[in-house]
Amino acid sequence: MLTVSLFIYNLLLPLGLLFMLPGALMKMTRRGGKWTDLLQRLGLHDDATRAAIGELPLRRFWMHAVSVGEVNVARKLIARMLADAPDCAVVLSTTTPTGLSLAKECERRHAGRVVAIYSPVDFPGVPRRLLDLIRPRQLVLVEAEVWPNLVHACHRARIPVSLVNARLSPRSEKRLRMLRWIIAPVYRLLTRVLVQDEADMARWQSLGVRAESLQRTGSVKYDPEGAAVPPSRIEELSRVLTERGISLQQPVWLAASTHAGEEVEIARVFQRLQAKHRDLALLIVPRHVERRAEIVAELSAAGLHAALRSDPAAKVAAVSVLIIDSTGELAAWQHLATLVVIGKSFLAEGGQNPAEAVMAGKAVLFGPHMENFKPLVEMLLEHRGALQVADFAALEQTCDRLLQTPTEAKALADRGLAALKTHEGATGRTAALLLS
Repeated sequence: MLTVSLFIYNLLLPLGLLFMLPGALMKMTRRGGKWTDLLQRLGLHDDATRAAIGELPLRRFWMHAVSVGEVNVARKLIARMLADAPDCAVVLSTTTPTGLSLAKECERRHAGRVVAIYSPVDFPGVPRRLLDLIRPRQLVLVEAEVWPNLVHACHRARIPVSLVNARLSPRSEKRLRMLRWIIAPVYRLLTRVLVQDEADMARWQSLGVRAESLQRTGSVKYDPEGAAVPPSRIEELSRVLTERGISLQQPVWLAASTHAGEEVEIARVFQRLQAKHRDLALLIVPRHVERRAEIVAELSAAGLHAALRSDPAAKVAAVSVLIIDSTGELAAWQHLATLVVIGKSFLAEGGQNPAEAVMAGKAVLFGPHMENFKPLVEMLLEHRGALQVADFAALEQTCDRLLQTPTEAKALADRGLAALKTHEGATGRTAALLLS
């Protein structure tokens, strides 16, 4: 059955990649990717990269993380693994330019023990080329990236494959179960699947993962370990605020990981809130920074002047809106906020991860669409550690109340932190199992 699954997958893969290619190339260009990066996607690396991998300690792990969110999980896990096992090293692969930028930060922080590269396209033969170069003791996939040819190549080479921080929403499970007869033979090859929540175990097993391979570790992403933001980074961003004309004594409303259409609606809510809270400032952190010009134009049409984080000369006008068009800074910016609203939860399905804002000790709100984080959202709501609102009108009313009663906002934040304690230790547990 595995042979049939791989045959069908490899038959359809070129068609799927061809269909996605125009959009992928546009996205790569907008996010700072280079044409030469395509060689890495075929498993072809320059002499410097090959030499850097060759100089790593021999107890090597290949860890793959798709983009920014997964790379942040990988960074926490790598820091713990390197601390616990001084003889190990990691090759960290990622798919997007923004993900690679964060992976390169990890490489610099752990020089000589981490090398960051682009992940290979899952064409037959390409993963084998990387396995021969890296010679890993284990392949570690972060969250949900199970590539059939890569997993099969590891199986043939007798290299264990672990899926860590594994999550599977009910919607994803429903979609994948329609393809179970194709994917189950591949999922049965996984050596270890470490899931975030108890409910995830049944979902993965329904897709073919062997029961003995499953284990609940909690979420590395929600584990407070390694989530602390260096004080120097917070001080640096505090200076950015003051240089733009926003005082550190002002209340700050932060819109995190926003998607198309949400920025202008949140800005309109902000305009009405500012009529009651004159010194309120708004920080908008779009999920995709390449949309900065589009957002500025939308806010301008709504009568709001917005300054860009990337423009050191730009001052925030009387209407205080700052667009954070940089990557890898969201966690630090959340420490400077009074209230945080989570993007992709109003005008799109799925939502974005609220855990970082909760761990920053902030009052967190989100809209009706948080499907991709259902277990976390249910836990936060059960503990009254976050607030879910139905629409932008309800968002305005709730933020107005929290701004008027700071003690309520602090109690909300404290309850959210307490709720995340259930995931405490997930990083250490995951690292120990990978190193065992």
